[in-house]
Amino acid sequence: MDLQELSDRAEINDVLHRYTIAVDTGEWDRLDNVFTPDAQIDYSETGGTIGVYPEVKAWLAENLPAFSTRCMHSLAQVVINFANTRDEARVTAYFHNPMLVADGQGGERLVEVGGIYHHTMTRTQFGWRSKKLHEQLVWTRGF
Repeated sequence: MDLQELSDRAEINDVLHRYTIAVDTGEWDRLDNVFTPDAQIDYSETGGTIGVYPEVKAWLAENLPAFSTRCMHSLAQVVINFANTRDEARVTAYFHNPMLVADGQGGERLVEVGGIYHHTMTRTQFGWRSKKLHEQLVWTRGF
């Protein structure tokens, strides 16, 4: 592995971390530094929407507050495979996302989602960005 590949891997991991922090905090504008403007996003396996980044960003802002901002993504098993040009990469990352939601009786209950993020990342003038995300659902608990 050369220095450029090490740097690319660190930057791609940073994109993944920016994504989870933006979602966990509900700071949707932070996603502008995660996705390309024309990124294709598919949350259908977890009950969400499919669309182009600006549409999906608006959907997230409207729908995710129902899960409160008391959530905390964890990522593991990050695998990065570069294309021949080294300007594109297929990235998979396991995720675990516990969230507190209202229980309808004045309290909260814990729900969890586990799955795999499948990104296609591309090198842009602003650094690495995701141009495609598919969220694969593997398991849920507490719903």
